[in-house]
Amino acid sequence: MSKARYTSVAIILHWVMALLIFVTWSIAVVVHDMPLSPTRITGLSWHKWLGVTIFFLVILRLLWRATHPAPALNLSMPVWQERIMQFTHIALYLLMVMIPVVGWLMSSAKGYTVNYFGLFELPDLVGKDKVLGHQLKEIHEFMANGLMALVGLHILAALKHQFIDKDGLLGRMTFGGLQNEK
Repeated sequence: MSKARYTSVAIILHWVMALLIFVTWSIAVVVHDMPLSPTRITGLSWHKWLGVTIFFLVILRLLWRATHPAPALNLSMPVWQERIMQFTHIALYLLMVMIPVVGWLMSSAKGYTVNYFGLFELPDLVGKDKVLGHQLKEIHEFMANGLMALVGLHILAALKHQFIDKDGLLGRMTFGGLQNEK
């Protein structure tokens, strides 16, 4: 059983970001095929605001992780599972950084300035370029869908550890501890 737990800050960042990522992706899915309307513009605004929030939080999360390493795993699992776990975590972090940056580049290329809840505007990263904007949109969507696939894999792995392996792994990232006895 794994008793080593993440810090409270790491746990809060994990679950807040998980919720924001799911909501942000869901908004994009809902507004994707909507005709141009105030509802679509509002949805896209919320998508961008939350995307910027996710970007700020992932930077904070990476800084926290750099100064507060993950607790020892204390589990024996096959090498292939450990390698998939490591790859998945690296890919999740890369995508959490890259998706907002590509979205920001896309907005710049499409000629839309990104603002943050009307508080400040992010500088345009590239000049207006319709073709580039379309290419970046495709990349942004591909990466976002890839992130959701990895999130699904991450959830399935956590559930496997909790209910099949009964090794208490999920308790490392929850406040209640969620421990199972073998």
